[in-house]
Amino acid sequence: QVQLVESGGGLVQAGGSLTLSCAASGRTYPMGWFRQAPGKEREFVAAINLSGGWTSYAEFVKGRFTISRDNAKNTVSLQMNSLKPEDTAVYYCAASQSTFRVLPGEYAYWGQGTQVTVSS
Repeated sequence: QVQLVESGGGLVQAGGSLTLSCAASGRTYPMGWFRQAPGKEREFVAAINLSGGWTSYAEFVKGRFTISRDNAKNTVSLQMNSLKPEDTAVYYCAASQSTFRVLPGEYAYWGQGTQVTVSS
């Protein structure tokens, strides 16, 4: 059983930065970050393969967010820069049994989420 624990969320002003971390137990998997704002569906943010050599981003975060991983520590991070009020959401890390996955249904394991609030 994989357990994922996110941390690093909080309140930040527009234009600011936050780094989210996800600590995983057990074996390593391709990983992704998703977010869900109130009243909206969960949406893909970024994904990374096992080696860290492949990454994918949603259009609305390209150039602002960076996903990375440290397999020695079994952690995945999401560096978020130039944050906007519309980035406000609960952010979830997730583990997939396959690479190159961007749909929530393709991820088998999920963390509990961490709140990110961006004030204008």
